[in-house]
Amino acid sequence: MTQKKAATYSPLEEAWNVYTHGIGFVLSLVGLGFICFRESVTNTYTISAIVFGLSLCILYFASTIYHSTKTPIRRARLQIFDHAAIYILIAGTYTPFTLVTLEGETGFIIFCITWGIAVFGVLLKLFFTGRFDILSTILYVAMGWLIVFVYTPLVTNLHPTGVQWLFGGGIAYTVGAILYSIKKIPFNHAIFHIFVLIGSFCHFMSVYFYVGI
Repeated sequence: MTQKKAATYSPLEEAWNVYTHGIGFVLSLVGLGFICFRESVTNTYTISAIVFGLSLCILYFASTIYHSTKTPIRRARLQIFDHAAIYILIAGTYTPFTLVTLEGETGFIIFCITWGIAVFGVLLKLFFTGRFDILSTILYVAMGWLIVFVYTPLVTNLHPTGVQWLFGGGIAYTVGAILYSIKKIPFNHAIFHIFVLIGSFCHFMSVYFYVGI
């Protein structure tokens, strides 16, 4: 595993980076608790929703400890964890929609594709750190919008409000990523974190209230 020098931020900006996703981690734990105690008619919903909740916790925990760490070597290692967690979150978000909303062969195929890409992406981060960043970005975006290929069965099986929450979350993530790429914007990383929080909230609303009903 090679190491890439982690990004550096001003103390104030790094504090905001920690606070925003630290709050996200706490909210993810709360959301996971709600998911665990939500009444469901199927075990598939419960398990897939828990996978989604855990993926949120992993993402926000990874981000928080990375931005909290000052030691350069440890920070570089935790950045790998932070970036790998993005793959886990995307695949985790897909899980309830593919296994519950879509069901059947189509849902299972999308489920396998997303988790296959996630595993590949995590291995890419672990063993080829910093060497294929453009490819990683392409994989993030491709995974995120893979859902459009099953738009028709998705909107057929998911409540319209659930669809709105789902695509609203995707838009929030995308806008956040665009703003993050514009390095001239002050506190662009913290702003990106806020949009990630918004996207996560939208997807939680869709999964908790509209998937499996």
